Amino acid sequence: MPFPSVSVILVVRNGETYIADALRSIPGSSIKPMEILVVDGGSTDATRDIAAGFDQVRVIPQTGRGIANAYNEGVAAARGELVAFISHDDAWEPGKLDRQVTYMHEHPDVMISFTHVQHVLDAGATPPPGFRRELLDGPVPGYIMETLVARPEAFAIVGPFDPSFAVAEDTDWFARARDKGLSSALLPETLTVKRVHGTNASLNAPQINGLLLKALRGSIARKRAGEA
Repeated sequence: MPFPSVSVILVVRNGETYIADALRSIPGSSIKPMEILVVDGGSTDATRDIAAGFDQVRVIPQTGRGIANAYNEGVAAARGELVAFISHDDAWEPGKLDRQVTYMHEHPDVMISFTHVQHVLDAGATPPPGFRRELLDGPVPGYIMETLVARPEAFAIVGPFDPSFAVAEDTDWFARARDKGLSSALLPETLTVKRVHGTNASLNAPQINGLLLKALRGSIARKRAGEA
């Protein structure tokens, strides 16, 4: 049987500095995506022009606000049998789609898969306040959007990303996926490189700790409701 088709979703706003590197990393597998959806949140720099210069890219102007809504709009527009995600300032290692798509093809019960991730400090950059410097020491399990490959059915089961999360929307979604008992797999390979710099939205937002606590409390509340 042929491998499943893949849609890649990249959400961005004013990402001209890094987006070309991210897009160049996507075709580094034998399995190529059927489409790359760049959901643009109203960029005022050259982001859209850069993205439009790459093959298979379709730029989608975001209609809602925030990262969660951008992901939701990308998922709604995706036509692939699998959906993968990449940030505009990160990169995939060669073979990422080969490994995850093959694994999910061979394990049709697995709804979402992840890889390990290596954090790399951008040249001349200082880590954002609160960043755990030990993450730079070596690969770690990557329960983040940039490693995720999912079946579209997963979003029907778990629901959309919650727009009330300005950041940490992925942490909340992954918690809801676990609470639903969604079948997942963490692959041992390190296939995503996460660039650390002064403007990382997911690492530098002042409200990140409060939102992570909100995601945790939501998970606890769901478990208690299930026990009642």
